[in-house]
Amino acid sequence: MSSILQEDQVFNNEVPFCTIYSQETKKMLEETFLKHRVSYYVEWQDKTFWQRVFGGRSAKDRITCTIRINKADIERAHELVKDFKDIKFRDYDTENGSSGQKK
Repeated sequence: MSSILQEDQVFNNEVPFCTIYSQETKKMLEETFLKHRVSYYVEWQDKTFWQRVFGGRSAKDRITCTIRINKADIERAHELVKDFKDIKFRDYDTENGSSGQKK
C-alpha cells in the first residue's frame, strides 16, 4: 500500500477579481455569485482617518473591498457582472499567472 504525501502541495488558486466601491453593487454581486455558484471572498480595505473625518454623509455609503475568486471562474464571473456599476476589474493573465489593474 502506498501513501500520498501532501505536505508540500499548495492549492491556493484564489486571485483578486475586482474592487467594489458601493454597498448596493456588493449586494448585487454577492446575489449573482450565489445564484450561479461562484465562490468568493470579500477582502475589506479600511478607510483612512482623513476619509472618515472629511468624508461627509455620502461617504458612509461608499465602501472599498476586493472580491477574490478561484482563477478557474474568472471568465464566467466576468460575464455575469460585466455591466455592474462601481466595479474596477482586475486583469488576470491565466497563462503567465500574473495579475494587474485593467485599464
